[in-house]
Amino acid sequence: MSEKLIVVKVGTNVLTNKDNRISGPVLKELVRQIAYLYEQDIMTILISSGANIAGQEILSEISAKDKKTRQQVYSTVGQPRLMRLYYNHFHHFGMRCSQILATKNDFDPGAHRENLLNCYKGLLKEGITPITNEDDAISVKSMFSDNDELASWVAELLEADKMILLTDTDGLYNGDPNAEHTEKFSKVKVNQNVEKYVQPSTKKEGEGRGGMESKLKIAKRTAAKGITTIITNGNNNNAIVDIIEGKDIGTKFVK
Repeated sequence: MSEKLIVVKVGTNVLTNKDNRISGPVLKELVRQIAYLYEQDIMTILISSGANIAGQEILSEISAKDKKTRQQVYSTVGQPRLMRLYYNHFHHFGMRCSQILATKNDFDPGAHRENLLNCYKGLLKEGITPITNEDDAISVKSMFSDNDELASWVAELLEADKMILLTDTDGLYNGDPNAEHTEKFSKVKVNQNVEKYVQPSTKKEGEGRGGMESKLKIAKRTAAKGITTIITNGNNNNAIVDIIEGKDIGTKFVK
């Protein structure tokens, strides 16, 4: 294993069960793998969705009708709950974690970018796993398209060795993943035209903004920067470790 730093993004559809509630066993399995890699001297930066759904679990329906306001309310209530769940699982495995809430402006050249980079480096040097999400409370005009894009920016900022996007499908298929004769792409080059195979997203409020179309765009963009990117099913046990150990799972995007 030549990797020393990886960025893992986990989507809301992976973190939730069939009732759209945050799944403790999924979080535990995710943290278990991060802890295992830590023992192999591989650090992980985790980009985690799920704050919106976590907020909905606490508040149920709210009076706000404006979409942005609803997102702000749900996310700011749900983020502390999500972090508490993560903290408990990291503590169980003898690990430490931290929270970083970022906006696009934080990545602009200048003091903000340097401070953000310094924060990540400081945490990683101490063996602390940074858990990152977008700061929905103040991200208004310059929001990330989704956390896939945020993960890509973080991977580039830290010059990560690999980026893994965990979703609820096994990778990119040449048709409907549930159809009988479709096949999964094992490897995609950045100049390969596979956009026509993307299926439309059917996500509801709180289920995340990204779909396979976004993941494909971000995966190609990140791979073009020299950071190998893999899209795979986060519901499969040991998916992250299997990728780092060289097993052929998911769809790998290369330059």
